[in-house]
Amino acid sequence: MYSDVSSCNTYNYGDALYWDARYVQEAESFDWYQRYASLRPFVRRYIPTSSRVLMVGCGNALMSEDMVDDGYENIMNVDISSVAIDLMRRKYEHMPQLNYMEMDVRDMSFFPDESFDAVIDKGTLDSLMCGSDAPISAARMLGEVSRLYYAQVLFLMVLLKPGGIYMLITYGDPKVRMPHLTRSIYSWKIVLYAIPRPGFKKPAGSSSNSHLEPVPITETGLLPADFVLDDPDSHFIYVCKKMDETTDLSNISSHPLIADAS
Repeated sequence: MYSDVSSCNTYNYGDALYWDARYVQEAESFDWYQRYASLRPFVRRYIPTSSRVLMVGCGNALMSEDMVDDGYENIMNVDISSVAIDLMRRKYEHMPQLNYMEMDVRDMSFFPDESFDAVIDKGTLDSLMCGSDAPISAARMLGEVSRLYYAQVLFLMVLLKPGGIYMLITYGDPKVRMPHLTRSIYSWKIVLYAIPRPGFKKPAGSSSNSHLEPVPITETGLLPADFVLDDPDSHFIYVCKKMDETTDLSNISSHPLIADAS
C-alpha cells in the first residue's frame, strides 16, 4: 500500500515540529475542507448529541465549538501540536464540553478501550498519508481508532464502541482510501458521501446528485465507472460503523503492523 502523493507537497504533515511552527505563524482559526454548517446533516444523522466524541487532529478549527453550539455535550480534542493544544485550551477554558490534550493519533493508549461513541477525522488521516512511512502511520492511526494492538499474544480491544462511528472527511477518493478502511480487522460497515468544495458552482443546465444521499459503491468499494461527481474535486465523507463481530485472527497476521513486527 502506498502513500497518497496526489495532493502532497514537500512538507511532512505527520511531524509535530511542522505543525507547531505553523500554528505559531497562523494562530487564526482555520477549518480544513469544510465548515460544520456543511457537515452538520451528516454529523447529526449519525452522531447523537449525547455521544462522547473524539476529534482527532483538532488543530485550531472551529468545528468542535460549532458542535457544542449545536447541542453536543462531550468532545475530547487531540492534536500532535502542543502549540495548537495550548491555544485551544486557553480559548475554550470557559466551555466545559470541550477538552484538549496533546496526543499523537498513532498512539492513543491513554484512553481505555471502548471510550468513545464517535471519532471525527477532518484531514488527519490525509496528513499522515503525506508524511514519512505513510502506510504504517495510517495503519497505526486506524488501528487505534478501532483499537488494534499486538504483543507477544495478539489481542483485540476497541477504542470505538461497537456500534460507534468513525467519520472521515477527506480529499481521498475510494481508490486511495478504501484499501485502508476495508480491512476486515476493523469490522467497519462503510457508507460513502461526496460533498462539493465550498463555493463550488455547478454549470448551468447540468444534472445534479444530492450530496445528502450515499454515493453508490461497487462490491470492491470503488465508485461505479458511470458515476459522475458534480464537483470533480469533491470532498468525501466515509461513515464507518463499528460492527460487533469477532475478528478472525488469521486475518490479523497479514496486517502491516504485524508483518513489520515479525
